[in-house]
This record gives sequence, C-alpha cells and structure tokens, in this order.
Amino acid sequence: MNGHLGDRAVVLGGSMAGVLAARVLAESYHEVLVVERDEVLGVSTPRKGAPHTVHAHGLHARGQLILEELFPNLTDELSSAGVPTGDLGEMRWYFDAKRLRPARTGLTSVTAPRPVLEHHVRSRVAALPNVKFLEQHDILGLVGTSDSARIVGVRVQQRAPHAGEEVLDADLVVDATGRGSRTPAWLEEFGYQRPKEDRIKIGLAYTTRHYRTRPEWFDGVQSINPVASPEHPRGAFFGQVGPDTCILSLTGILGDYPPTEPEAFLEFAKSLPVPDVYEAIRDGEALDDPVSFRFPASVRRRYERLTRLPEGLLVIGDAVCSFNPVYGQGMSVAAIESLTLRDHLREGRPPQPQPFFADIARVIDMPWEISAGGDLDFPQVEGRRTIKIRVGNAYLARLRHAATKDDEVTKGFMRVAGLIDPPQALMRPGMLRRVLRHAVRRPPAGRAVVGQREPGQ
Repeated sequence: MNGHLGDRAVVLGGSMAGVLAARVLAESYHEVLVVERDEVLGVSTPRKGAPHTVHAHGLHARGQLILEELFPNLTDELSSAGVPTGDLGEMRWYFDAKRLRPARTGLTSVTAPRPVLEHHVRSRVAALPNVKFLEQHDILGLVGTSDSARIVGVRVQQRAPHAGEEVLDADLVVDATGRGSRTPAWLEEFGYQRPKEDRIKIGLAYTTRHYRTRPEWFDGVQSINPVASPEHPRGAFFGQVGPDTCILSLTGILGDYPPTEPEAFLEFAKSLPVPDVYEAIRDGEALDDPVSFRFPASVRRRYERLTRLPEGLLVIGDAVCSFNPVYGQGMSVAAIESLTLRDHLREGRPPQPQPFFADIARVIDMPWEISAGGDLDFPQVEGRRTIKIRVGNAYLARLRHAATKDDEVTKGFMRVAGLIDPPQALMRPGMLRRVLRHAVRRPPAGRAVVGQREPGQ
C-alpha cells in the first residue's frame, strides 16, 4: 500500500473497469469492496448481467501492456490456459474489401473470450488481501452528507429472500456499472446537474456463433477480420479463442441486423465482401446457436464539463464513455483510466472529482475521435461532420489503401488502432509520403467477392 487515503473504497460493478479500479485502489485504501449483482468469482462464462460478453472481444496493444504492468505475467498465464495471442498486425485484416499487407508490429493482441479474460484478472484482484467482492447484491443508491456536498456510502441489498437494505460506509465510491450507470440520476437526486451526453447512433448488432476450429481455416493467423466500411457495411470478426474453438461475430448497422436463424446466419456470412469467412464455416461444426446483441449508440457523458460535483464519487469505464464495440477500445480505455486513477491516488490525497474527470476526458478524446469519426464516415449515420472529420476520413481511406501495398503503413495504422500512438502520428511526414505514393486520390473500395479469391489473397 502506497499510502493511507481512507478506510474503505467501494467499487460499483465487477466487470473489467471495476476490477481494474479495485486493483489500483487497493494500493491506497485499507479495504476495497466490489459490489456486483451477479455471481462473478470463479465464473469464466457469460453471465446474465453482461450479455455482450458472449461476443468477440480483443485486448489490443495498449490494454495488454497495462494489464501486464498491473498483473505481471498475465499474458503468459492466459497463453498457458490456451488463450491465443499474436501480433496485431499479422491478423488477416480487410478494409474496404481489400486485405492489408501483414506487418510485424511487436504489439500483442489477446483474443480470449471476454469472460475468460475477466476471470483471470478478477482472480488476481480477489487474491489481494484487502479486496473483497460482495456478490449478488443490488445497488439501490448513494448516501450523502446532510448538505449533499459529499458521498459517504452506498445502499445495497442482497439478492436473497427477505434480505434487508444495508448501508456500506465509504470514503470513496467509484461507479463502474457500465453504460446503464445511474450516476446521472443520482446526481439529480442530490441537487446537481446531469452530465450532457454526446451520442452517435450507429444501430449496431452483433450476432455470434462458435465453431470447432479446423487448422486450415486460419493458416497460422489469429483471426480474419473483414471490417465494415461505407461501401461494404456488413462486417465480421472471425478468430480463435481457444485451442480448438473459434468465434464468429457478424456485424450490421442501422437496422441491418445479422440474423439468428442458422441458415440465414450463413447467408449473411456469404454476403460479406470477402469469401474467407463463408468458405470456412459453410461446412463447419457449429458448437452453439447464433445469439444477438444490439448496441444502439456510442455515448459519452461529459462529467468534465460539470462545475459542481460531490466529493467522494468518481465514475469510470463505460459509465463515462461507451464506444462502438467494433473498434475494440473499451477494455483498453478502461485500463488507461485505471492508471489515471492511480496517478490521482498517488498525489497523497483522496482524488478530487473535477481534476479526475478532466484527466479522464483527455484519455477518452483520442479513442472517441477514432470511433466517432469512423462511424460518421457512414453517410446514413446522423451527426455533425466537422471539416476535421471529413478530411480525416478522406485521408484514412487513402491510408488504408496504401496499407494494402506497404507494411510500414499497416504498422503505423495498427499502432493508432491499438491506442499506442495518437491519430496525428498518421500525418507525420514519413507516413504522409508513403500514403500519397500509393493513393493521391481517394481510392474506390474493393469489389465484393463471394466464393472465389482475389489474386494475391
């Protein structure tokens, strides 16, 4: 423990953002309680409170590095448990129906099933002597001082017959309950303003099915990812998640939802702009039925713009900003935010809401620029397209084309996608020269190919 900032911190929510927050809080508080409505300890399968975890997830680059810092040798532990790991740039990436040239980036991607990854991380946190998980408890609300200037506890109730309400005293409360967070409503109850929200309505749906892997499907790569683009808005993530298991998550936007009926699911896969996925699964052994999850909009809550906030309450993870999941940013951003929280804890005093939210906003700015800008490249998506977004999307189309010719462009692109470098890195003179060498004008998207491969694929 680096210092004594209080007797107890309470974390609301036991998913990735919550357990990472608990990990760093354990350095500064005598006791950390993690309150979770589900049973989570020892659970490595999807649970009722987190239905999205059945779908494809990836821990890319920056997130992997941070988790390795917080939990030494975690990547080796996952690999020993059969979780595939590989170089982010060596996956089979398709953008605009064209394959990027593979590149060795040195950036590790971990394609564990989300519940498996959370199980390993949660087990590490639960093993800390001053961390306790309060499972199967509903969160009823917050407790404040008489003047509402400070949050001093949480009201909870065990999910059991005849259980009564309990109050957990807290020196600090951290809300990590995800996109359904009730903190905006709780703030109103205490006489504060709700944070304003930025929304990008993408109308995304995932439909997922697992298959028994055949060695020839992936040909040595970790996953095959035809990423949706304006010209080809149907996408997929098809990757290995265990020694003999792979996952296929089909994606569609704006009401074009991948179906859950098995034959229709296969036809949707056939409609993808590249044939790799359909050719693999058409005779494959399915291990389950397709299941679907809908994501209506990316939402960013602007806590940093509030001029009044109660002390003793912070918000982290999807409860602050819920990104379009196709960009794979959520877990990595939560990891970066946990380090931001640790920086504030190490100042030697309890974290103050305004400075904390200002720093969290700076963490979110870069991934939000990537995901919101990417979504607004789809003409049907509503939203304000600034000159910066229009110019950026036009340039990215050129860059993606150049990446089909030049592995150094792929490497730079993956460093930004993996949240290692800022988007501005793609405009550096050396990268700009490489891009313009291959794409002075915005190139057309590749044509969709079903049942046969393009030359060189």
